[in-house]
Amino acid sequence: MEKKLRSGYTTGACAAAGVKAALLYEAGESWQVVELTALDGTKLTIPVKDVRETDDGLQAEVVKFSGDDPDITNGVSVFTLTRHLTGQKPEVIFKAGKGIGMVTKPGLSLPVGEPSINPGPRQLIRNAVADVLGREDVPLEVTISIPAGVELARQTLNPILGVEGGISVIGTTGVLRPMSEEGFKNSLVPQIDVARAAGFRELIFVPGKIGERIATAWKLPQEAMVQTSNFIGFMLDAAAERQIDKVLLFGHIGKLSKVAAGVFYTHNRIADGRLETMAAYAAAAGLSQDKVKELLAANTTEDALVILEQAGLKETVCRTLAMRASARAERYLFGKMKVGTVMVTLTGELLGMDDTAREIGEALGWKIPE
Repeated sequence: MEKKLRSGYTTGACAAAGVKAALLYEAGESWQVVELTALDGTKLTIPVKDVRETDDGLQAEVVKFSGDDPDITNGVSVFTLTRHLTGQKPEVIFKAGKGIGMVTKPGLSLPVGEPSINPGPRQLIRNAVADVLGREDVPLEVTISIPAGVELARQTLNPILGVEGGISVIGTTGVLRPMSEEGFKNSLVPQIDVARAAGFRELIFVPGKIGERIATAWKLPQEAMVQTSNFIGFMLDAAAERQIDKVLLFGHIGKLSKVAAGVFYTHNRIADGRLETMAAYAAAAGLSQDKVKELLAANTTEDALVILEQAGLKETVCRTLAMRASARAERYLFGKMKVGTVMVTLTGELLGMDDTAREIGEALGWKIPE
């Protein structure tokens, strides 16, 4: 029998629960367990660890529960400090405490200078205020803190997206369902929006850290780099929808040779035809049958490159692979966008690129090693 995965609640729902608990405490009502209605209508029951009075307001603590989702914030404490304001506009004001980042780049759902408390959690908190006070438009200040967020932010895309100082309070509804592939893909897309808002219409797609490290060493602008993970096709579609002009695929041959074969979801358990693709183009370039068999038996693409080099075909095959990756990507997009490809080794050796890649790279000011 298939195990049913448990859902949890987002950091935004934790903050909303903390605010509601503080207001219930203030009203002399039970606050230890809070009921919330998520923005999609789901009913949430959230335990509250603590509510206490401080000189600055009512502080509540809620411990994040992620269910069976592998969320890095599972088990961390989300603190809210709720304070009534006088002489202010009737609205909830949001502040960032320790561990909550600030938005420093345009292109996200919040303006520059705002605490990275996303629109969904903000509305959930307003709804929680209305549950207790009868209306959401009251002069209230809510400061959210996640002390562990200072360190956790290093495991997120926040530094790339321009959220500095901590993590974001996220959640579109308040319900945290076990992370779907779709959810992870969608979490990558804001990188494109941030790069576009910074003025870049030609982007660099790096499937992993290898490509990012080498592209950075070549002086390509980090502001134009977008991490795609294995979802190259999905991210190409997202870029085309946002009317990006050109994309430079920049990464290790092991990943991008799959694109040359028309594979746009490159996880090795889904598609691992790297050696077969290299062998096919090597055979077309004249590699002997015995050497093709040897290449197919190689442990890694780096080992396969040694065989191509010994045969004097490494440069030819790698350039062809780069050209084919770009051609397949453009075909995948039905010609909506120009794509160039750069393939490198683990150590940063340039293996092959096409003319579009050189054009994009030079426009972005790269310094290609001789």
